[in-house]
Amino acid sequence: MKLVDSHCHLDDSKFDADRDAVIDRAQQAGVESIMTIGTGDGPPDLEAAVRLADRYGCVYATVGVHPHDAAKADEGILGRLEELLKHRKVLALGEIGLDFHYDFSPRDKQRALFAEQLGLAARMGRPVVIHTREAWEDTFEILESFWKREHGGIMHCFTGGPAEAERSLAMGFHVSFGGIVTFPKAVEIQEAARRTPLDRLLVETDSPYLAPVPHRGKRNEPAFVVETARRVAELKGLTAEEVARASRENWERLCRGRGPDGRW
Repeated sequence: MKLVDSHCHLDDSKFDADRDAVIDRAQQAGVESIMTIGTGDGPPDLEAAVRLADRYGCVYATVGVHPHDAAKADEGILGRLEELLKHRKVLALGEIGLDFHYDFSPRDKQRALFAEQLGLAARMGRPVVIHTREAWEDTFEILESFWKREHGGIMHCFTGGPAEAERSLAMGFHVSFGGIVTFPKAVEIQEAARRTPLDRLLVETDSPYLAPVPHRGKRNEPAFVVETARRVAELKGLTAEEVARASRENWERLCRGRGPDGRW
């Protein structure tokens, strides 16, 4: 079974002691490519994921400012992100969005930076990776104003139900399922996975967070995406190989389909 972990945080300090071994285990488990998310600890450092992509052949990067860090963004942030988006292994802008659970940054700053980063991604022709927590309506409202279906993107670590999944799909997004879909009580997320078409589905770990069953409570890592693929397959009445292949092909098409002009 060959897979892609479409979202993880390999720069996290929890991997400092054994990052090489973590990547080796992922490859042994069949994970061919890993997209590590470049928000890190936020500005001024925007290159956490790029450094890892330069170091490891199987690792690809995103760049962006997480909603937690919106208050750290200065006037030059978009220009710096634009330059980083030209890097050969930077595949998307993200994770960006809104987080009204923690409110680590004021909501008005989150909204403004979310809209600005969507505009940048649209200008650069890049997909976006969306983080939304307790902010579905605001997220959809901003997307409807500043994003177009044809640009494409990922609703990462999906935590909504069937209604949010259907609305995301209607807006042109892929829906990415992480370890939460394996939790016994996650019935709304599981129903969303059942209803998500195979050609719009992705799997991820969001590691080192949210390890799937049977690793729940441990540090998550890219190799564990196998368990998420297996659970999604059970929910959809498919084989794990079918889900792995579809999610890998979807990611390749969305995130690595750059044309000769450099656009996606």
